[in-house]
Order: sequence, then structure tokens, then C-alpha cells
Amino acid sequence: MTVASSRRYTVIDRLLIRLHPFPASPPNNAATSFPGAQEPEALMDQVTRRQVADLIRVDHAGEIAAQALYRGQALVARDEAIRTHLLTAAQEESVHLQWCSMRLYELDDRPSRLAPFWYAGAFAIGSLAGIAGDRISLGFVEETERQVGRHLRDHIDRLPANDLRSRRILESMENDEARHGQEAHEAGGLPLPKILKRLMWAVSGVMKFAAARV
Repeated sequence: MTVASSRRYTVIDRLLIRLHPFPASPPNNAATSFPGAQEPEALMDQVTRRQVADLIRVDHAGEIAAQALYRGQALVARDEAIRTHLLTAAQEESVHLQWCSMRLYELDDRPSRLAPFWYAGAFAIGSLAGIAGDRISLGFVEETERQVGRHLRDHIDRLPANDLRSRRILESMENDEARHGQEAHEAGGLPLPKILKRLMWAVSGVMKFAAARV
């Protein structure tokens, strides 16, 4: 793996780092910094390693969008308990972001350079969902997490069987996202119209396509 100090950061890279710091070197507690960190590193050829990095980069972008979405919803939430719930979920998504960031470092890869756009777009969408009302906002959380769960399961299935470090991260994220969706449902989230669900899926597809490549 190329040492981090050899990387040359562009202006966009530096902007991304200000949005979410990317580790320049492994932290002192790297052995316990994310699920699966105790698993041995998988032996992968260059092509397979790049394919795994592309998956993790998409997941990293998704976590940037998720925390922005929840912060946007929290900004306009009317009920204080719901606002607290959304901010707690956003903090947990930030932890997921750190896990993906660390795994990208290990794979000698980088986050998507479009991260500032993912954050800004998701924050705006979250704010609009929140303005529509708290119960609709919670329904938006529930549907978002349902779709994220499908996406994560697809990525888990596409990982090499021996890449347990990446697998444990995504499995832990999958469990947390399912819990977020269930909590939103139990808090009174309203089901969204089918057309809005399809639109959400289409938008996430665009993000996944772009994040894997840029």
C-alpha cells in the first residue's frame, strides 16, 4: 500500500478534507477503530482491490448524504424529541463515515471528489422533507433506510468472500440503518407515495454511479 504522505491533494481534495477529514495516517487505535478491524487483510489483486474500493467509496458518499439529510430534517423539525432523534441518527451516520474513511485508507484509495455536492444536495432534500411535517419527515427516514439497506446488502454480496474487514463494516452499517428505519416507523412516520419512493431510488442510483467514478 502506498504511504499516505506520497499522495498529492488537489484543491477539491482539500475541500473534501475540510468537509470530512480523511486520515493522513492510521490512528493509534486502528486495531479497534471499526468493525472487522481485527480480521486479517484479504489478499486481493489490483483489479479486485479497486473494485472493493469503488464499493466503499459509494458507501462513504452515502454516509455523507445520510448525515446531511438528517441534519437538514432536524433543522426544521417542530418536535424537540424528533429533532433529537434525527441528530442522534446523524451522529451515528458520522461514525459510519469514519469507518468507510478508514477502510478507504487501507485500500489506498480516496473518497468521492463530489462529496460537497452530496452533502449540500442531501441537506436541501432533508430540509424540504422536514418542512412537509414531522411525520412525513420520519416516513422519509424510514424509506431512505429501507433503500440504503437494499444497497448495502447488494454491496455485501459483491464483496470478495475473503474481505472480512470490509464485510464487517457494511454488515454493522446495515444493522444500524435497519434500526434507524424501525425507530422512525415506531415514532409515527407516514408511508410515502410510490412515485416519491421511485424518485428517491432514481436519485440514489445517480449518486452511486457518479461516486464510484469521480
